[in-house]
Amino acid sequence: MKIPSTIFIGYGNPDRQDDGLAWHILAGIAQKLGRTVPATWEEPFLNSGDFPHLVFQLQLTPEISETLSQYENICFVDAHTGDIPNDIQFGEVAGGFQTSPFTHHMTAEACLALTNSLYKARPRAFLLSVRGYSFGFSQELSPQSAFLTAIATNRAVDWIKELAS
Repeated sequence: MKIPSTIFIGYGNPDRQDDGLAWHILAGIAQKLGRTVPATWEEPFLNSGDFPHLVFQLQLTPEISETLSQYENICFVDAHTGDIPNDIQFGEVAGGFQTSPFTHHMTAEACLALTNSLYKARPRAFLLSVRGYSFGFSQELSPQSAFLTAIATNRAVDWIKELAS
């Protein structure tokens, strides 16, 4: 299966229950692709020359723009709190400046805008957003989000297959 240069960027806080579901989705993708799954979220995914590459971080930062500029396709993976109507939302995102009341918060759109502005790159980008239900202090997903995470993982693998065809 020939996959174009593609990266999944998962982000969230695995110590806050469902906020860390992106790591679980990336781990599920790695497992379905026959790759090694890190023992904990603090360990990096091993990205060989094969695509897609998998990266997990606590939050998006401006520095990720350089990495994004090197790919044709990007899939951001994150949790949402119900502000999106669907439990699982997968759709294309475009670069654009996003205001935020938090100085430490960057959106996928803002990262893409920086990627274009600084590196003149315009990768196709998507956001896979999954509903989180519990945000307590635990590394275990809520039963509802664990169920949705399995479905979202399959959607991500289907997308990878679409890219390869």
